[in-house]
Amino acid sequence: MKEFCFKINGKEYQCAVEEIEAGKANVTVNGKTYQVETAQAAPAKPKIQAGTAASVAKPAAVPAAAPKAEAKPAAAPAAPAAGVQVKSPLPGSVIKVLVSEGQAVKKGDTLLTLESMKMENAIMAEQDGTVKQIAVTAGQNVMQDDLLIVLG
Repeated sequence: MKEFCFKINGKEYQCAVEEIEAGKANVTVNGKTYQVETAQAAPAKPKIQAGTAASVAKPAAVPAAAPKAEAKPAAAPAAPAAGVQVKSPLPGSVIKVLVSEGQAVKKGDTLLTLESMKMENAIMAEQDGTVKQIAVTAGQNVMQDDLLIVLG
């Protein structure tokens, strides 16, 4: 189980996410448990570099008695290509994808920018390689450990 503390519009929310199985997980928010569905799930963490505060709209407050949340799956995700999988180190929203499939990258190159808790985070290549697959698009929300990019 992973535990998080989110602060939204000045109010703190204690959240716990149980292991995701078959795209479903139990999420507890301030003591109330909800069953949620995810579009995809997986583990491993790339390095991130904290940036400056993102200029994004304030998120709406989480209602005290939120109904069961269901993530709307984008198109069925393709099976990941063989190679080094770059996964999301934290939940957030993809701001910009800075590479394209087939592009050569060097260790330390920024692959994409991920916004989380009003901070922009640069997701960087951990090794030299070629972008084999891009699994996300700008504006897409991702959970921790979701596949972002595959390097070969």
